[in-house]
Amino acid sequence: MRATLVRFLKAREWSVPKAHKMLLDCLNWRIQNDIDSVLAKPIVPSDLYKAIRDTLLVGMTGYSKQGQPVYAFGVGLSTFDKASVNYYVQSHIQMNEYRDRVVLPAASKKFGRQINTCLKVMDMTGLKLSALSQIKMLTMITTVDDLNYPEKTETYYIVNAPYVFSACWKVVKPLLQERTKKKIQVLYGSGRDELLKVMDYESLPHFCKREGSGSSGESFDGVDCYSYDHPFHQQLYNYVKQQSLKLDSVGPIKQCSLHVDVPSPGIEQVKIAETIESEFLSLRGGNGLTRPFNRIKIEGP
Repeated sequence: MRATLVRFLKAREWSVPKAHKMLLDCLNWRIQNDIDSVLAKPIVPSDLYKAIRDTLLVGMTGYSKQGQPVYAFGVGLSTFDKASVNYYVQSHIQMNEYRDRVVLPAASKKFGRQINTCLKVMDMTGLKLSALSQIKMLTMITTVDDLNYPEKTETYYIVNAPYVFSACWKVVKPLLQERTKKKIQVLYGSGRDELLKVMDYESLPHFCKREGSGSSGESFDGVDCYSYDHPFHQQLYNYVKQQSLKLDSVGPIKQCSLHVDVPSPGIEQVKIAETIESEFLSLRGGNGLTRPFNRIKIEGP
């Protein structure tokens, strides 16, 4: 409980009244949306879950040298076009809950110390103007995280950043709080050399196991961390199915998305989304939208 209070205080710049309100809002959100049972509500059939994995690219690749779980996100190549918004939000919340209830406790036991945060490697390969249609979905996901799972990420590593990211970063960076800016590291190309300072080669996401920028659908060891067939996703999906059987052993599992009320984004998030959209629109007709990061310069945080 103490760790939770500290997280919410950090998220509100150590303001006790603001942190208290944020925590109460989070508790009410969990109660009203029955979040405590979300890991007992599988997305069925499995083909639908597989389609979500193909279009919301995320996976766990291993652990940092300090024991933090390493998550990979294919920001630029995620399309969010094979299921309803409710299913994508449900899947994201399930991954958050599985991280907090299963992955982080297991990491703490494995490394012999309390581990409460993870690292995220954000692959920007493929980011282009078509991402405008995804801003609303991404804003919903980040709003859920910011308001209900604060301070769960130690560092965000941005890799394979094309020119369009550079343009957006320059205008978005000033809008971020200092606490957030300090967490973001924009790395050169695939970021392999820098990431190897904080994790072993085996824990690198597949898109970082190369010298230059760019990504492929498969890793060099033949395992795509985004895939439904990856051990992490198989374990998560099987865990949810097992939890559902414990709660309800009568009849087959029905196909039905879980509707979760997504809190309204804060002023900062709205401003950031509007700024990104404006910057994307200003780049229409440009010819540098897919230029890789190794040809441009991006100021670090």
